[in-house]
Amino acid sequence: MDENTELPKVEISGTPGAQNTSQETSPLSAYYRQPKIYIKLPSKGDFYPEGALDKSEDGTYAVYSMTAKDELMFKTPDALLNGQSTVSVIKSCIPSIVDPWQMPSIDLDAALVAIRIATYGEKMDIDSECPKCKEELRHEYTLTNFLDKLANFQYVKQFQVGDLVFHIRPFTYRETTKKTISRIEQEKIFNVINNDNLSEEEKLDRFGSSFVKITELTVELIADAVHRIDTPNGSETDRAKIKEFILNAENYIFESVNQQLQKMKQTLELKVDQATCDKCQHTFEIAITMDQADFFAARS
Repeated sequence: MDENTELPKVEISGTPGAQNTSQETSPLSAYYRQPKIYIKLPSKGDFYPEGALDKSEDGTYAVYSMTAKDELMFKTPDALLNGQSTVSVIKSCIPSIVDPWQMPSIDLDAALVAIRIATYGEKMDIDSECPKCKEELRHEYTLTNFLDKLANFQYVKQFQVGDLVFHIRPFTYRETTKKTISRIEQEKIFNVINNDNLSEEEKLDRFGSSFVKITELTVELIADAVHRIDTPNGSETDRAKIKEFILNAENYIFESVNQQLQKMKQTLELKVDQATCDKCQHTFEIAITMDQADFFAARS
């Protein structure tokens, strides 16, 4: 190897993306990770705040396989819950994404699928049960088909509801974690209802508190996605005022924004279409979940 050759900056230990100075002279340098695949992000590199993405000229980004440390991160429950494990692994395996907390959510599944391909290969086995005959089945799916689909994804940046034009952006990964918090609050409601150690008054009080929290989180999530609203009398870009408007607007306006966001989310869902049962020949659809504990299992 030419001693002047610049080695790729990949995370080995410590700060993600940091250069290991001993790598330059060590005979082990030739065995450090190299990019396994290159991907195009569904966002096309848009929606990232300045400094959050090291944009490439051709729109493709190098993806490295996971290290042993990365795999252990996906086995840490607390880190999975708060999103820290996902952020750490993305920084390690796709160093061009400098701040994964700020990455648009439409890029998240593509990044995770690409990391899995780089680590375990493009084939993935999916276990399921035939809804008709209840036969337990295993299907093989080629994950690169999903990445090819996402490469052609077009994000709808604005849409109209009556006289109003809404300009929207994808949630960031940090904002997406709020959905997890919302689900946890929802679970707390049912736990309170089923807790026989609490009085009816205490149950009602805690139920009310949780319900208010869920409502606030839901409205805040929708408001986070809207960065401008055009009206016949001018435009509004102040986030606090947009949030206040969505909170006080008629329900059909809130639902229109929410449905638009859900529509694009569904377009990006990872799924296997038209799987066929080997036993009864019934055709059905199988969804692939992005639960890291299962999705990043070594089994292919």
